[in-house]
Amino acid sequence: MRGGKGVGCALPSPFCAFCSVAASGPPRPPAAVVSAAGRACRRSLGERVPRPARRRLVSAASVEPAGAEAEAPGGEAACSGVLPAMDASLEKMVDPTLAEMGKNLNEAMKMLEDNQRKVEEENEKKYARKDIPGPLQGSGQDMVSILQLVQNLMHGEEEEENSQAYRLQNVGEQGHMALLGHSLAAYISVLDKERLRKLTTRILSDTTLWLCRLFRYENGSAYYHEDDREGLLKICRLVIHTRYEDYTVEGFNVLYTKQPVIYISSAARTGLGQALCNQLGLPLSCMCRVPCNTMFGSQHQMDVALLDRLIKDDVESGKLPLLLVANAGTPGAGHTDKLGRLKELCEQYNMWLHVEGVNLATLALGYVSSSVLAATKCDSMTLTLGSWLGLPAVPAVTLYRHEDPSLSLAAGLTSSQPVEKLRALPLWLSLQYLGHDGIVERIKHASQLSQRLLENLKNLDFIKTSVEDELSSPVVVFKFFQEYSKKDQTSHAAQASTIQHPIISNDRHIYDTFNQWLGEQLAQLVPASGVDVVELEDEGTCVRLSPLMTSAVLGTEIQDVDQLVDCLKMKIPVLTSTLQMREEFEQEVRRTVGLLYVEDLSWPGLGVVRYNYHSDGKDDGKQEKELEKINTEILKKLNELESDLTFSLGPEFGGQKNCVYIGMVTEDLDVSELVETIAATGREIEENSRLLENMTEVVRKGIQEAQLQLQKANEERLLEEGLLRQIPVVGSVLNWFSPFQASPKGRTFNLTAGSLESTESTYVSKAQGTGTTPPPTPTSSLAKQRLPGQKIFKRSLRSSDAFSETSSVSHCDDLEKMDQRPPASSPGQEQGPLETAKTEEQKEVAQATQTDTEDIQSDKLPHDCTKVEEQGSQR
Repeated sequence: MRGGKGVGCALPSPFCAFCSVAASGPPRPPAAVVSAAGRACRRSLGERVPRPARRRLVSAASVEPAGAEAEAPGGEAACSGVLPAMDASLEKMVDPTLAEMGKNLNEAMKMLEDNQRKVEEENEKKYARKDIPGPLQGSGQDMVSILQLVQNLMHGEEEEENSQAYRLQNVGEQGHMALLGHSLAAYISVLDKERLRKLTTRILSDTTLWLCRLFRYENGSAYYHEDDREGLLKICRLVIHTRYEDYTVEGFNVLYTKQPVIYISSAARTGLGQALCNQLGLPLSCMCRVPCNTMFGSQHQMDVALLDRLIKDDVESGKLPLLLVANAGTPGAGHTDKLGRLKELCEQYNMWLHVEGVNLATLALGYVSSSVLAATKCDSMTLTLGSWLGLPAVPAVTLYRHEDPSLSLAAGLTSSQPVEKLRALPLWLSLQYLGHDGIVERIKHASQLSQRLLENLKNLDFIKTSVEDELSSPVVVFKFFQEYSKKDQTSHAAQASTIQHPIISNDRHIYDTFNQWLGEQLAQLVPASGVDVVELEDEGTCVRLSPLMTSAVLGTEIQDVDQLVDCLKMKIPVLTSTLQMREEFEQEVRRTVGLLYVEDLSWPGLGVVRYNYHSDGKDDGKQEKELEKINTEILKKLNELESDLTFSLGPEFGGQKNCVYIGMVTEDLDVSELVETIAATGREIEENSRLLENMTEVVRKGIQEAQLQLQKANEERLLEEGLLRQIPVVGSVLNWFSPFQASPKGRTFNLTAGSLESTESTYVSKAQGTGTTPPPTPTSSLAKQRLPGQKIFKRSLRSSDAFSETSSVSHCDDLEKMDQRPPASSPGQEQGPLETAKTEEQKEVAQATQTDTEDIQSDKLPHDCTKVEEQGSQR
C-alpha cells in the first residue's frame, strides 16, 4: 500500500490493537505522520494537549493533500506534492522542536537528493582537495554549507554521480521515515527517565507485536541490532546461560569441564563460525561444520543423517551440543534446509535451533512453502527488513522465545536502558508508513520477479538453473553450460579416463570464467535487475538474481527482468561460438611458426597468443624488452584493423605479460586468417625492428670508413699534383697555365645493403644507382578475396554454413584453391593492379634510401671545388 497513512491507522488488522483511530477511518496523508508522531509523543509523556490544538491536529490529519496518492517509484512525485502540506502541518504542531526537526529534515533531504545543480552554484560550493582532512574552522559553518559538503562527499566525482544518485532516488518517502526515526531518537533521548521509559516501551511493544504477527511467530520477543550477526551472538550467550547454570559465577571453568559445540552448515556465510568463536571467547574446536547432501536432495541443504552421527559422537566424547544454525535460504543459492527434521533432532538432543536467510521474508505472504513454514517452530530467527523493504538504516531483528527474562537480560537480548530501546524507532515509523498491505506487496513483487525469470530460463538452451523449487523460488541461480552430444560424450569420457582430473579441472575453470564474464555483462547492461556473480562449491561460478535483497532498493520491475532475458539471449551465441573455437585456435597457433600459445583459463575469450622472438646475441633483459615492444606493436596494428574482434593486453592483474588477448568471437570467424595475420604482422614488425636497430651502428661505421677513405684519397691527390701546386701564389699561377685534370672522388652509403660505394659511377652516368632491392614486406599467405562490405577475419556465408563440418586445415585448402583459380572468375580482381603498384612503390623506396653521406674534396684548389659543385648541382 503505497499511499500515505497516519500513525494511528497505518496498520490494519491484526495491527489495530494499538491504534487510536478506527481501522475503517479515512487514511491520513504522509504529511500527517510527523504531526501524529508528535501527538503520540506528548500523550505518552503524560502531557495534556489543548483541545483547540487537538482539533487542528485532527483536521490536518484528515485532509488528503493533492498528489498524495500518485507516488513515483522513487518517491519523488509524492514528495513534491506532499511537502507543501507537510510544511503547513508542521507549523500547526504543538511541539516546536518536532516542527523544526521535520522542516530541517525536509530541507536536508531536498538538498542531498537534488542532482540538478547549476554550474555557477557548483563552482561556488566546490571544495578543493575535499578528500584530504583539514583543520576545523574556528568561526563555524552554517547548515547549508555542511549539507553541501556532505552532498559532494556522497556523490563524488561527476562520473560516479549517476550510479550513486540512482540508488538514492529509489529510497522513497518510506526511507525518509526511517531517517526521521533517527532524528526523533536523538530528540527523545533527552527526556526525563519516566517519560522516556513509557515512550520506548510503547514503541518496542508495537514493533515486536507487528513483526511477530506479520511473520507468523507467536509469543515471541525481539532484539534489534545493527550488525545482522549480533542477534545470533546474543542467542548463543542466552543458550550458554541456560545450559550452564553456574556460568555466571564460574565462567569459562564450566565450559572447560564440558565443552559446548555449535553446529553450522557448510553453506552458511563465510566466516560466521569464526566470528562467533571470537566474540564468545571459545576455541575453534567448539564450531562444527556440517556438510551438505552429496547423494540425495539438494546439494546446498544440510545432511541431516550426518548431523545426527556428529551429535552422537560429540555426546559420547563428553561434549555438550548447544545450538544449531540452519538456513532458510542459503547465502549462495537460496536453498532451505529441512527445518522440520532439524527441529525434531534439536528436541531430541535438547538443542537450540536458530534460522536465518532471505526466504524468511515469504512468511508474510498468503502462500508459504512447507519448508519455510517450518521456521515458525524454531527457537529464534533473524530478519533483515532493511534490504527486503528498501528501508535505509533500519536495524535487523532477531525474534526468539524464552521464558526467563533474567537470562535474556544477562545475555544482552534485553536492556534496562531506555535509550537502547529506541533502536526500533526507525522501524516503528517505517512499518506504519508502509502498512500491512504495503509490506506484503513489496515481498510479493520480489517473488514475482524471480518467478518471471525462472519461467523464461526454462526456454533457453545452454542455460542450467540451480533452484530448490521449480515452481516458486525467491532466489534464481543459473549458469551457462554446453551439453555434450553423444559422440562428444564418448570422446570426452575416453579422455577423462586417461587424464581425468586435468580435463575436469580445465572444463570447470573455463565455464567459471565464461559465467563470470556473463554475469558482469548482464549487470552492466541491466543494472536495475540487481544480478550478481556468486561462487558455489559444486556448481562453480553462477549468475544470481535475488530480488528480495535488491529490488526494493533498485526499483526493479518486470520489464527489467524481460530486458535481462533479452540480453542473455544475445550473449548465449557468443559464448557457444567462442567455446567451440578455442580448441581450433589453439591448434592453429601451435602449427604456426613464430607464435606461442599461452594457456590462460581465467581469460574469457578466444585465447592468448604471444609472438615468439629469439635473439641469441642478447641477454634476457633486452630480449624481454624487445618481446614486449613487438607484441605491443602487434596489438596496436590489430586494433587498427576494421574487425569486430577485441584485442587487449589482458587483465590488469594476474594476466600473462607480453601477450595478445583475443576476446569473444562470433560463429563466422575465420580462425586461420586471424592466426596467419598475427604471425605476418609479427614478422613484419620484427624485421623493421632489426633494421632500425642496426641502422645506427651501420651508419656510424660507414661514416668512419668514409672519412678514412676520403683522407687517403686526399693524400693520393697531393702526391699526383706535386709540391709546387700547394704553394699559394705559385700554385695558382701554375694551375692557370697548366690546369690539373682530376676526377672527383666521393663516397655514397647504401642503407639497404649497408655498404660504402664510390660516387664515380654517379658522376659518369649523371644518375644515382639503384642499389639492392629490399626484401618484400611479409604478408599473409592466406590473403582471401573479400566480398563487398565483408570485414576482415569473417568467413563468407557459404563457408560459414559448413563450419561445423570442416576443420581449419580443410579451410586453408579451400583458400589455396581459390588463389589458383583464373583471375577472370575471381570476385576481387582489383587486387592485381594494387599488388603491382605496391611492388613498384617498394622499388622507389629502395632507390630513395640510397643516399650520399659525404662528398669530401680538398678546398685548396678553387678550380676543382667549382667543378665539384657544378657536378653536384647537375646531380
